[in-house]
Amino acid sequence: MIFEEILNKVLKTNSLTENEILELLKTDKPQKLFAAADKVRKKNVGDEVHLRALIEFSNICKQNCLYCGLRRDNKKVDRYRLEPETIIDLAKKAKSYGYQTVVLQSGEDPYYTSDIMSQIISAIKKFDIAVTLSIGEKTFEEYKVYKDAGADRYLLRIETTDKDLYEKLDPQMSLENRKECIQNIKKLGYETGSGIIVGLPGQTLESIAKDILYLKSIPVDMAGIGPFILNPNTPLNDKVKSEKLKVELTANDQNNFELALKVMAILRLLMPDINIPATTAMETLNPDGRMIALQSGANVVMPNATEGEYRKLYELYPGKICVTDTPYKCRFCIESKINSIGRSISQGKGNSKSKEIL
Repeated sequence: MIFEEILNKVLKTNSLTENEILELLKTDKPQKLFAAADKVRKKNVGDEVHLRALIEFSNICKQNCLYCGLRRDNKKVDRYRLEPETIIDLAKKAKSYGYQTVVLQSGEDPYYTSDIMSQIISAIKKFDIAVTLSIGEKTFEEYKVYKDAGADRYLLRIETTDKDLYEKLDPQMSLENRKECIQNIKKLGYETGSGIIVGLPGQTLESIAKDILYLKSIPVDMAGIGPFILNPNTPLNDKVKSEKLKVELTANDQNNFELALKVMAILRLLMPDINIPATTAMETLNPDGRMIALQSGANVVMPNATEGEYRKLYELYPGKICVTDTPYKCRFCIESKINSIGRSISQGKGNSKSKEIL
């Protein structure tokens, strides 16, 4: 009965305690949770799905996160970076396919200076398209340069708010600096996106509950929730190193998929009008993953608009979907899937309801 009481409370107040979030995360019958989130989504952000064209322009990264396939010390990755003219051309093509937003994503590649990024952003803005950046930790001054050039949104996932776990999995990085970066993004007036990885080795439900409350406290305009998928070319696949990290690799893909859906649904209930993507990783774990997510509170999809061999080289995790498809095929394939569940593609830029940037 307590599950029903908690669900009724959040539907009335959009607020939950940490313990109440824990009860929802622990439920073994989550369909009521998903249905409630879908109803709240429909009421607050409607049936239109916002498409964001994802351009993965460099898989070079100076960081060494233990769970990430792009980590600096992974020697099994064929590295690449796209020239500014190529990135701009991909954005122009995305606009011609009907996208109203591009997401420029990369590892933390020092090649792309503030001046280079400013030129790319300024050029893309001429296509009357929103620009989201997902390029990692930068200084306040760098974030300001991007904003002044026309960038509208910035996505920087917190990954986990568990300090010990964060600094174990992200060597030479600090949770405090990550949080400061997110606050700087917020201060500069970006639509602010963050999120977590669900199912990280060593992660607890208690820490996930804290993560959810952290995202609400910012508050985010967009929350990206991805299930953890083990990459065999990372230290987390090495039992000896894993023992040194004192983490257990007990993550189960399907458990992570369902748990990620629960987190996403709870965030929709707590923050009814934010944008929540149905992430690509969900479809890596379940052939219908993105459509299930769209029926559990999500309202955004980010199809890959990168061309050619680079689609498969941006390998954060194994089994990434659609790596042999073209951007054109992806665009209209996803539209067909979205139409099949009774939803439609938005013709607008999908701005946060709390901001009217464009």
